[in-house]
Amino acid sequence: MAGNSKRKGAIRKSGTKKGQVVGSGGQRRRGLEARGATPKAVDRPYHPAHKRAKAAAKSGTGRGGVRGKDEGPEYVLGRNPVVECLRAGVPATALYIATNSEPDERVAEAVKIAGDQAISILEVGKPELDRLSTNGMHQGIALQVPEYEYTHPDDLMADAKASGTPPLLVALDNITDPRNLGAVIRSVAAFGGHGVVIPARRSASVTAVAWRTSAGAAARLPVARATNLTRTLKDWADSGAQLVGLDAGGDVTLDDYDGTGPTVIVVGSEGKGLSRLVRESCDSILSIPMAGDVESLNASVAAGVVLAEFARQRRR
Repeated sequence: MAGNSKRKGAIRKSGTKKGQVVGSGGQRRRGLEARGATPKAVDRPYHPAHKRAKAAAKSGTGRGGVRGKDEGPEYVLGRNPVVECLRAGVPATALYIATNSEPDERVAEAVKIAGDQAISILEVGKPELDRLSTNGMHQGIALQVPEYEYTHPDDLMADAKASGTPPLLVALDNITDPRNLGAVIRSVAAFGGHGVVIPARRSASVTAVAWRTSAGAAARLPVARATNLTRTLKDWADSGAQLVGLDAGGDVTLDDYDGTGPTVIVVGSEGKGLSRLVRESCDSILSIPMAGDVESLNASVAAGVVLAEFARQRRR
């Protein structure tokens, strides 16, 4: 009896012994345990609530009403894009890693940065990531980025007036490349501007690409979305702001324009330029003197040149 009791104790002891987890999968799973708050069910792509919300969005029957195609969380796919977004400080709510995917230094870096920023790290099946991409090119990793919260145009102008310096804002017309939007946001922040306004339709929005291009400036600079850009510009003009449209065939050059007062720089696309109604709303059409045979500048470059000159004038 004593021998049996001793053996049972030994078995119990060995059963509670802490040793290496069997197999490499257990070690990887331990290293990828979720950190930070778990995303809501509707934000998890593998959860039935997410699928129901997605279906409701397509049919326009969601609880919050009809949702636009760019509403809701965005998913950045691929190892390089995910790492670049995390390095740039793009706000994210969850990092998804495919179970049994082959890790490399980019995945390791993504996991480390996400852990440091208290972003949830979750392992999901490969089919769940396949549903987030149209071609399955996710490389076993995805980053969930929440919908950007835009400022109302009226609030943007009110805050600019309350800043203690004359408002300096940029309005974008026909800008559809999010990289151009991100670059403009970066320039506005760099040269002391107060914000950017974009149209609600037919315009680039503040996606992860725009955020990354802004080098983090999108976290500090407000961006407003106007249902009707022409009406918003007219309201701003009525409040005392000068509307300055940029065009190579302008009636005044940058060298001769005084940008020290309340000013809204209106920038059109390199191809289409300013739309007719927006152009007619402007008080002046400004051209940038250039040397050589260059006919026009990229929209974000043109905005940066004018912002730099107006910032120089305001420092005098």
